[in-house]
Amino acid sequence: MTEIAKTVPNCNNQSLQHFISDSLWDEQGLIYDIQDRLIELIGDKENGSLQLDESGFPKQGNSSAGVQRQYCGRLGKKENCQVGVFLGYVNDNKRTLIDKRLYIPEDWAGDIKLRKKCGIPEDLVFETKAELGLEMILDAKRRYIPFGWIGMDSFYGQQAWFLAELEKERIVYIADIPCDTRVWLNKPDVGIPQKNGIRGRNPTVEKVLDNNNPIRVDKLVNELDSSQWHRVFLRDSERKEMWCRLAYLRVFPVKDKLPGEECWLIIRRNEGETETKYQFSNTPTDTSIDRIGKMSCSRYWIERAIEDAKGEVGLADYEVRGYIGWNHHVAMVFMAMLFLLEMQGKWKSKAPLLTICDVREIFEVIMPKRKVTDKEILKLIKKKHKARYSAKLSHHIRGR
Repeated sequence: MTEIAKTVPNCNNQSLQHFISDSLWDEQGLIYDIQDRLIELIGDKENGSLQLDESGFPKQGNSSAGVQRQYCGRLGKKENCQVGVFLGYVNDNKRTLIDKRLYIPEDWAGDIKLRKKCGIPEDLVFETKAELGLEMILDAKRRYIPFGWIGMDSFYGQQAWFLAELEKERIVYIADIPCDTRVWLNKPDVGIPQKNGIRGRNPTVEKVLDNNNPIRVDKLVNELDSSQWHRVFLRDSERKEMWCRLAYLRVFPVKDKLPGEECWLIIRRNEGETETKYQFSNTPTDTSIDRIGKMSCSRYWIERAIEDAKGEVGLADYEVRGYIGWNHHVAMVFMAMLFLLEMQGKWKSKAPLLTICDVREIFEVIMPKRKVTDKEILKLIKKKHKARYSAKLSHHIRGR
């Protein structure tokens, strides 16, 4: 903020602080405008996807809105932090964040003093992270944002009610699941069991009637035939092409001890890695293996989008404590990400390998100058890409 005050005319730290923390401008209106411009830029109803994820912001003390000791993915453990739930948009390797919710824990939601201190709206009620995520997804659908599927990690993927809501809305999802998730390969018989003996009440609760026990998905891997595995291309990385071994089969997940709706179980192991990933998806039964592979690895890009937001445009670099300030700051981050994405698109024809990081680094060079030509910018881009190509070539040679 200090650097902005030095650069922008008729501006100082106090006015900037007021703009972010206290002024009552409508950040949701700005976000809707960002979404509209994003649709024009990279929107695609078949290859575009929404991606749901969260991120923690470590904090000292207890004065920041929603802060408490809770799991922080950034640190991989419980820590004193705020948590934001984010919705991203991805098309191929182009990605950005398009919506957000600050998670307000239940203890905070019920504490009038804390709410007033941090400016939390009176009409805000406690919602779980999954409920906040569903709210954003349905809002994106209502606004006709084009997307082919929604991706998420296992925190959301293991919540059956959440997947059922997406199914009800006819939204295609692909959701990571824990390795101990249990499924049936064949739907078991379900019904109300017969009463044993003459004493006691008659049974009224449905149960699985046969001895067809569900199996853990990580145990199922060993039972797959070699013909069920496919080598599938995932994406290009900066160093090499990424491929995986992938199997997919129809299963019935365990839901409240009963079989849920039939869906795909996707099992994927990336080449060069030892970790096996498991996912559920309600994508149609005639979906091609290549598309399933594309969907399966798409969550990588929401992680990159959050890294972009933190590393390139300062998502985690804020000094505000109030609810309004956090939301305003994040909205400005979204606008900066859109700007970088637009610049990347502008130079795509002359520099197809241009990344968000490239754009930000080039701006650091050219912004202090009074004038800069397209020729100078292209020269900078070619210099960066030449160095990147040399590193990639060196990697391939060492890997032989």
